[in-house]
Amino acid sequence: MEKKKFVGFGELMLRLAPDGYLRFAQADRFNLNYTGAEGNMAIALSYMGIPSEMVTKLPDNEIGRCAKRMLTKFEVETRHIAWGGERLGVYYLERGASQRPSKVIYDRKHSAISEADPSDFDWDSIFQDAGWFHFTGITVALSENVQEICRQACIAAKKHGVTVSCDLNYRKNLWTSEEAQRVMKPLMKYVDICIANEEDSEKVLGVKADNTDITAGKLNLEGYSRLAEKLAATYGFEKVAITLRESISASVNNWSALLHTEGTTYISKKYTMQIVDRVGGGDSFASGLIYACLNDFDHQKAVEFAAGASCLKHSIEFDFNLSTVDEVMNLIQGDGSGRVQR
Repeated sequence: MEKKKFVGFGELMLRLAPDGYLRFAQADRFNLNYTGAEGNMAIALSYMGIPSEMVTKLPDNEIGRCAKRMLTKFEVETRHIAWGGERLGVYYLERGASQRPSKVIYDRKHSAISEADPSDFDWDSIFQDAGWFHFTGITVALSENVQEICRQACIAAKKHGVTVSCDLNYRKNLWTSEEAQRVMKPLMKYVDICIANEEDSEKVLGVKADNTDITAGKLNLEGYSRLAEKLAATYGFEKVAITLRESISASVNNWSALLHTEGTTYISKKYTMQIVDRVGGGDSFASGLIYACLNDFDHQKAVEFAAGASCLKHSIEFDFNLSTVDEVMNLIQGDGSGRVQR
């Protein structure tokens, strides 16, 4: 029987955000939840019925235990979490609206995971019953320690026949493009499925899309298709998925995606979204794509499912996608009306 268990490795964080669309200067309280790219994906996949595990390191205090309970609430396995270190990383989110963009401020230096040691994780044990391993550029940007842990995880994943995916996820507040390329390029030889956007591919892998402008709100699909082909040819990826966001404003985006595999590019339908919360949109796309691959969807259906799952996530508060498979299927099969279900 094919192993379908998903394993994500990365940082769990505390998200603090003012009510609604208040600016930081207006806030006298913050809403909190626990989040992190790979954790968001593990929760989304568990919600869709895929056995999922999150591997990380948490401080051995009440805040760390609250983060773990958030995972277990959504039936994400936590038995290989390491305990220790001083603190949980934090990020502050000011949600944008109309022409005012959202703003993120990180407070994650010296977090427990960034100071983890390779000896904290037994990857041979972790991958015994796993079929899929995922990491992101955000995780690898945290420290040299984490870079080595991730390298060892990738080696072990390949030894155990586990599919490896990576969302490049470049964050300029964490490292420079030069640092990203130095660290990430050698890891790509372990990656089967690469998930990116035009900025990620240029900043992290040095591969630029032709005739694109991420601030103009317009897409050149031919350029993105060539970008995916170039990434696959350069790094030997089995699949390359690229999200296609057209930012009309902070409140209204067009959203679609493409998937390149076996020499062919597949493009999803386009959605116009009224955004409730866009943080975690890329994570929901990646988890949707992984769900589709684990369930052997054909290539067109896979990119449709991933784009549809992410579209629904943009309507959900906080960072993870609590959309069911049936809800995504209804959307991609044509029911995008938003009518009350009763």
